[in-house]
Amino acid sequence: MSIALEFNQVNRRFLRNVALHNASFRVPAGSVAALLGPNGAGKSTALKIALNLLRPSSGEVRTLGADSRKLGPSELRRIGYVADGMELPLWMTVDRFLAWCRPLYPTWDPELEQSLRKRFALPGERRLRALSRGQRMKAALASVLAYRPELLVLDEPFSGLDPLVRDEFIQGLLELADGEGFTVVISSHDLEETARLADHFVFLDHGQVTLDESADVLLARHRRVEVILPEGYGSVPELPSEWIGADTAGRVLRFTDTRHDQARLLDSVRRMFPGSSDPDIHPVTLREIFITLTAARRLAATQP
Repeated sequence: MSIALEFNQVNRRFLRNVALHNASFRVPAGSVAALLGPNGAGKSTALKIALNLLRPSSGEVRTLGADSRKLGPSELRRIGYVADGMELPLWMTVDRFLAWCRPLYPTWDPELEQSLRKRFALPGERRLRALSRGQRMKAALASVLAYRPELLVLDEPFSGLDPLVRDEFIQGLLELADGEGFTVVISSHDLEETARLADHFVFLDHGQVTLDESADVLLARHRRVEVILPEGYGSVPELPSEWIGADTAGRVLRFTDTRHDQARLLDSVRRMFPGSSDPDIHPVTLREIFITLTAARRLAATQP
């Protein structure tokens, strides 16, 4: 399996603050990978290190096979980067902006540029400062997709966009990613939007990687479980570590099984809760998984 982006035991400190702590993960080439986590989790820091906009305090990052600290013009021409709040030459019109970008990239495709302009309905004669936030994001995206990058990095691309613009942005990106076969890495705290796009997930919490796997594997190993406890059952014993997010309501015990194997689950429930009926087992969404994992980590952090 070819790897487009690899972090190996990466640390990054800002004075007393630790932004990344022994962060290790891999993004397969050709995938759409989501770098998820709450605000302040270290997502933007990780992407800036990958693009040599920041240097790691320790550890190594390889971007398209090269040491991120040694990325030069030849490597950067193979990478596209769009970030929320990035600086654009707002005094330029869309036409002039794209004309300015065109000679910088030998792989610029004029036909793809025209297709992108049409898809995103970009008004060529208008200045960037006169565009809406969503239109400026589309112009920035067109300016990087037109040279067919091997790796596209998007840092909080949905921030401040209305639902219609988000849908247009996502649909265009999905169609292009499928047709071009490039690797996409999206940093976001918006679970619903990124779940529609990604087939690989990396989850950061307080600078630590807590999850790094494909969507298929992630969904397959998580289940929401409900157990009806027998009449008169006392307090619930300590549950296995892979059962998280437990809560009870009357005789109903609910939890998320994070290493699901049905035979093992049934055996454990029968041993721990003799006299109970077999549990109800339900699939979970990616959003439910991330919310449960985040809540479980925060609860563990408060325990003595």
